[in-house]
Amino acid sequence: MPAIKHAVKINVDLGEGYGNFKCGPDDELIPLIDHANVACGFHAGDPLIMQQTVATCKKHNIKVGAHPGLPDIQGFGRREIKMAPEELTAAVRYQVGALKGFLDAEGVPLHHVKPHGILYGMMYRDEEICRAVYSGVPQGTTVFGLAGTIHEKVAKELGLPFVAEIYGDVKYNSDKTLVIDRKKKPWQQDEVKKHVRAQVENATVTAVSGEELQLPLGDYEVSLCCHSDSPGAVEIVTAAREIVDEFNNKYYPKS
Repeated sequence: MPAIKHAVKINVDLGEGYGNFKCGPDDELIPLIDHANVACGFHAGDPLIMQQTVATCKKHNIKVGAHPGLPDIQGFGRREIKMAPEELTAAVRYQVGALKGFLDAEGVPLHHVKPHGILYGMMYRDEEICRAVYSGVPQGTTVFGLAGTIHEKVAKELGLPFVAEIYGDVKYNSDKTLVIDRKKKPWQQDEVKKHVRAQVENATVTAVSGEELQLPLGDYEVSLCCHSDSPGAVEIVTAAREIVDEFNNKYYPKS
């Protein structure tokens, strides 16, 4: 039996441009993925970009989730900001509500919520922050998070369905948390495939320290995350898609 108990999906952060500035090759990435995490205006994205991203995802039948971040466009939501719990709850509710307006206009349901960047990391280090963020998520909405951390604990307490994430273009610390870079670094194709294959086939990953870690994915559904702002994003997601499809066809061919 495989370590992962369901067919693996792929999610990518999208809509992260602003005004005339384009961030990633969204139009090329969308046909390759299953889940889209759409920026909601605080770390990136604007109304026209959100509208276009939702419309393109609908065209390709991609499930769409909100990707709320800290209010820091210049830092792309990857710089830590201290905010009161009530501010965090309101900020997440505001961003999810903004995206939901565009989803409702297209007749597309909100599939999930996945916090962005440093906020995601702050949440698995601080239970009060995690609870404040998840309190802004509509009741019963699925959240994507890091299994075995505060993400999982608080989601369970608040009754939010939980999808465990693994990562195609992010490295892991020895405590099974993520190395969150301000600016994404390039990956070689063979490096991506090795990194993804270990997680998908064995639920293991080699940390930056060199030690092999067992990921506590349990029985959760799993979505593999890649980033549209990574150098060579299309090549990274294409490589990940190859490994994921190989795994799914072998173990979950009817999914």
